[in-house]
Amino acid sequence: MKAIVVTDQAAGTAGMALVERAEPAPAGNDVLVEVHAAGFTPDELTWPSSWTDRLGRDRTPSVPGHELAGVVKALGYGTTGLSVGQRVFGLTDWTRDGTLAEYTAVEARNLAPLPGDVDFTVGASLPISGLTAWQGLFTHGHLRAGQSILVHGAAGGVGSMVVQLAREAGAHVIGTGRAAHRETALDFGAQEFVDLERDELRDVGGVDLVFDVFGGGIGKQSAGLVRAGGTLLTIAGPPEVRPVDGLAIDFVVESDRAQLGQIVQRVRDGRLRTNVGTVSPLDDAVDALNPTERVKGKTIIRVRP
Repeated sequence: MKAIVVTDQAAGTAGMALVERAEPAPAGNDVLVEVHAAGFTPDELTWPSSWTDRLGRDRTPSVPGHELAGVVKALGYGTTGLSVGQRVFGLTDWTRDGTLAEYTAVEARNLAPLPGDVDFTVGASLPISGLTAWQGLFTHGHLRAGQSILVHGAAGGVGSMVVQLAREAGAHVIGTGRAAHRETALDFGAQEFVDLERDELRDVGGVDLVFDVFGGGIGKQSAGLVRAGGTLLTIAGPPEVRPVDGLAIDFVVESDRAQLGQIVQRVRDGRLRTNVGTVSPLDDAVDALNPTERVKGKTIIRVRP
């Protein structure tokens, strides 16, 4: 099968190569998925799990990518809950070969059914962004109607999902980003927008939740905006500054079949839009994942037409 592999951590995405690999065999409780579309997060090549297995052993050349949409081709021993020929989407294990390949072996529990009226490209764009937004807002942040939330990177893959889900939950949403992202953030549902290059973040005042995707100086400033009893949520690593009278929670997204079902149902009925930018075939994936210009939206690799 065709697959994208990486062997040199220092090279990052520039070290990607398209190669021929043996088709993986599904282990117990796995399914073998015929991949139709796959997502990739550029930061994942900085994660130790992209280069080593659970025991810390080198596993290169490794196949990157953790989001997929496709069709179940085979079941591993003891696998239940899914069937051969079923359309699925989901988030794969961090320490195993990933989704930028024609086939991948995935634990069945990490996948959810993909309805027939949802395109594979859309399905592959949902798992990381959708689950990160859902878990931050509802699992960790306990967002309630009437609360206010500051969403950094509101026009990005994760941020746009946070904005939409928070608005649906009845929150007042303030988005941030570059000036060029203002209209996109407002289109996704932000009620206010802060230009991080020109506006003063402190002028936002107090909010109940901050959803931080940047860390660094933005994360430090954001801690001071959290009201008493509020929460700073971040996916940028442990916060350097914590709210004086609130919580600071950094988390890593986890696969969850029920939550994936909630997310895709919202896509089907028009309550949630995904933020897809470039769609590229697997043969051109190396170039697509090494863009020469800033790319808007999430890049999806279409493995099969």
